[in-house]
Amino acid sequence: MAASRLDPIDRKILAELQADGRMTNVELAKRVGISAPPCLRRVRTLEEQGYIRGYHAEVDPRELGFEVQVFAMVGLQSQAEADLSAFEARCRAWPLVRECHMLNGEVDFILKCVAPDLSTFQRFLTEELTAADNVASVKTSLVIRGAKDEPGVPFDILEARLSQSA
Repeated sequence: MAASRLDPIDRKILAELQADGRMTNVELAKRVGISAPPCLRRVRTLEEQGYIRGYHAEVDPRELGFEVQVFAMVGLQSQAEADLSAFEARCRAWPLVRECHMLNGEVDFILKCVAPDLSTFQRFLTEELTAADNVASVKTSLVIRGAKDEPGVPFDILEARLSQSA
């Protein structure tokens, strides 16, 4: 398990930054129980090793006028690696697609899309998504409301798992 290569302080740093990525290094160091200079070195190492991929503000799509959220389940005609990679590249280029995940089972990909209104999403669906090379089928589900949107990982479960294996 990759997390077992991290010591408890590194995992605590990750948990604290996941909860609040805007805190100062001094505050972070205080929360994890070390001084500021080694804390900053650890954070930079965690960034370099890829444990920290970035820092982002969580914006409210509806407050910005993106009233429509849709999950699109996409089936492809071919699942050859080149075709899968080409579809992923296309998804990265579509601004309305905010997440793209390849799945196993009867659906090849699930896309999380946002749009300012239903007609904008409909236009994207008919003119871009269903018209894309290798797309065999698309099923969509409009989000009525969200009950949970929690980024990251549950560090308490990770710590419990690591303590059982120790």
